[in-house]
Amino acid sequence: MGTEPAPLPVTSSSEPEWPNEAWDCYRDALHALRKSDIKFVVGGAFATHKHTGIWRTTKDLDLLLTATEMPLALASLREQGFDTHVADPVWLAKAHRGEYFVDLITGIGNASLSVDSTWLERAVQEEVLGIPCMVMAAEELIISKMFVAYRERFDGADVVHLIHSCGSSLDWERLLRLAGSHWELLFWSLVLFAYVYPAHTGAVPRQLWDEMTRRFSEHVTHPRTDAPFRGSLLDPRMFAIDVNEWGERNLYKEYCACHPWLLKSDPQPGSDE
Repeated sequence: MGTEPAPLPVTSSSEPEWPNEAWDCYRDALHALRKSDIKFVVGGAFATHKHTGIWRTTKDLDLLLTATEMPLALASLREQGFDTHVADPVWLAKAHRGEYFVDLITGIGNASLSVDSTWLERAVQEEVLGIPCMVMAAEELIISKMFVAYRERFDGADVVHLIHSCGSSLDWERLLRLAGSHWELLFWSLVLFAYVYPAHTGAVPRQLWDEMTRRFSEHVTHPRTDAPFRGSLLDPRMFAIDVNEWGERNLYKEYCACHPWLLKSDPQPGSDE
């Protein structure tokens, strides 16, 4: 007989009861990076809670930093007994201890956007597991979640809750700049918000609704005939047939190939590297 799938997380205003192993893992990781004066911000579930008041159970801690800080961050974590490896050179390294782990993130997984100094400068103060930290600003958090639209995971609910909680104070110009040529995904997120909270569309400035609607109308009325297929930027597996069998461009592969800050595999103790 097959094993039962793990229960999916349910949102709540109550903080999860962290297992001792998770508590120690996450706190030790935070202490290690702070001790080494590594500039980072906390993302994921802890940042979402900061901006929305919403908790959900998580088995990892998301820390965002620039690619140039990654080698020292991994070395610092290894000194604290973590096993580390680069999971994806475009954006992700991991530090494990037992069944819990820390994700060290340097950008968006599809290589469209990298963490830079402005992400760190715009972070907000928060206490994470009893430790003073900086957490992601709501704008960067929205952008990072906007692209998470896989078959097995969709962060649209987080984006909707962030708009609902922070809409009146968001720097919408910043969001538009970060979205850049992917502005349709931001518009999609706004439409989803309007569907979920139809009585609260005023959380988004009227001029932004007008601008995004105008852009979209222009886009569908006068489409660029040379505009490339972008499905692989959302989910390279589910859109694999478009690339492999139907001859569409693989922008995900192209973005990764020219990424300027690829992470190098971290040398382990005793290696010749």
